[in-house]
Amino acid sequence: MIQGTGSNVGKSMLVAGLCRAAVKRGLSVAPFKPQNMSNNAAVTEDGGEIGRAQALQARACGLRPHTDMNPVLLKPETDMGAQVVVHGKRLTTAKAREYAMLKPTLMGAVVESFDRLRAAHDLVIVEGAGSPAEVNLRQGDIANMGFAEATGVPVILCGDVDRGGVIAQIVGTQAVLPKADADRIAGFLINKFRGDPTLFDDGYRMIEDHTGWRGYGVAPWFADAWKLPAEDAADLGSGSRGDGFHIACLRLSRIANFDDLDPLAQEPGVRLSMVGAGQVIPADADLVIIPGSKSTRGDLAFLRAQGWDVDLVAHVRRGGHVLGICGGYQMLGRVVADPDGIEGPEGEAEGLGLLDVRTVMGGDKHLTEVQGTHLPSGAPLAGYEIHIGQTDGPDRARPFAMVDNQPEGATSADGRITGSYLHGMFTDDGFRKAWLEQFGIAASGASYDAGVDDTLDALATHLETHLDVDGLLATAR
Repeated sequence: MIQGTGSNVGKSMLVAGLCRAAVKRGLSVAPFKPQNMSNNAAVTEDGGEIGRAQALQARACGLRPHTDMNPVLLKPETDMGAQVVVHGKRLTTAKAREYAMLKPTLMGAVVESFDRLRAAHDLVIVEGAGSPAEVNLRQGDIANMGFAEATGVPVILCGDVDRGGVIAQIVGTQAVLPKADADRIAGFLINKFRGDPTLFDDGYRMIEDHTGWRGYGVAPWFADAWKLPAEDAADLGSGSRGDGFHIACLRLSRIANFDDLDPLAQEPGVRLSMVGAGQVIPADADLVIIPGSKSTRGDLAFLRAQGWDVDLVAHVRRGGHVLGICGGYQMLGRVVADPDGIEGPEGEAEGLGLLDVRTVMGGDKHLTEVQGTHLPSGAPLAGYEIHIGQTDGPDRARPFAMVDNQPEGATSADGRITGSYLHGMFTDDGFRKAWLEQFGIAASGASYDAGVDDTLDALATHLETHLDVDGLLATAR
């Protein structure tokens, strides 16, 4: 089990790389994360949803994503509460204090999933969440040491040298842990070193001397990490990448499934900008994307608070295009109604009015992989749906696509405003090429999936070069 001294220290990337390294050694491997908090989710082959990082790790193992790989998923809807997904299905929505009381009842579901994976594979590599140093959360813990205690899984502690203070991160973690938990740690490793790793030799020995733990190496910064789907919105930044056709994406407060953009960011003819809070939508943007959101009405209010509604009107007046994906599609309509309070208080909100449609939240969450045809270009496409709510109205007479012989999405009369519930469609190389050609952009022709696999191979080689992977794998029992 890889645990971290904090969030975003690189646990997900390390697990993905170790999974691929173990597969290259001929082992049958599966990833596992007991509890994840993320609005970037993937649809699984068994009709549920898990964190996007576990889907990437499954790919590193040569497996299809399955709900057993992430049995508890928390999807934040507000600063105070989150949707609780267990074995791929929504269980409830709970505030932090409510979840603290619910959490101990979920250990059975967590261990059940882990045991199935352990029985089916030679090796399971587990990713912790946050940090075990949050000892105030130890009682009822299912994500870190509570899980390790319940299953007897040995722990490797990862520190992030790029943040600074990595000696204190690791030594301090040992200092605050109960002895029984500290004894579960088989060793440590250092991640994200920039420059000559030998410059940290003295610090490395200091950690070994202070903790008595074995060190498993120092992993330098992996420069190609950006080519892999990110799970944490904190990784997005607000800059621009590339040149050419300018796509501006709004970084919503509850942005979800933002890896939809990754294939576009890697097209040489595309310049992708993330527009953050307090920034204006660039006047030279050719296309604005309103991405998915875990809280459509909440992010509508956030969007207006940034003045982006005014910017969008000006963008459209200049002849620009707009694409709304999932929650972004719902925002483009005239009304978003939530009569049952599924995403927050009961009520409705006025939409942006750029599409003549209306959305009503309700019913079961729609979780499915889909194949269809993009109507403007006639190109086949593949993606997935993960949403609650139904959208209808006059602009649905001009669908974005046909899926299972049913119209999907909506388009304005002038063709410049489009909404769709389909996530992941830009990973389809043929569709991405056809979609870009509508705007006069020549796609690179590169295979996005092949690029991800090549990057996972490079990540595995990177870890093999700099870490004692033999020693890490030998800790498994």
